[in-house]
Amino acid sequence: MKLSERAKKLKTDVPAVFFALKKKETPWYAKIVAAIVVIYALSPVDFIPDFIPVLGYLDDIIILPALIALTVKLIPKSVFEECRAQSEGIWQNGKPEKWYYAIPFVLIWVIVITLIVIAII
Repeated sequence: MKLSERAKKLKTDVPAVFFALKKKETPWYAKIVAAIVVIYALSPVDFIPDFIPVLGYLDDIIILPALIALTVKLIPKSVFEECRAQSEGIWQNGKPEKWYYAIPFVLIWVIVITLIVIAII
């Protein structure tokens, strides 16, 4: 599979993982890994900051795809295929069609920043 094909597949797999989180057929351990993947994929904070030459993009090239592959293996195939089909229409012009999917992640970062500020004060 070419790199461009893998990138397109990742674009549909991240939303599919998000939809798998909501399925009761998804095992609890897969939901934990899926939540980590979705938060990491949509978070502006990377494990290795992008400004570090070469290493900065390793998480985007290696870590995220590896986490997605692990999550896909943990989710039953029939459930993931259903979620993948459901996620096909979510992207429009390279961006999520529904902006409100970002609300949980914004709330998480607001809570984290609030806790840090409270701890400092």
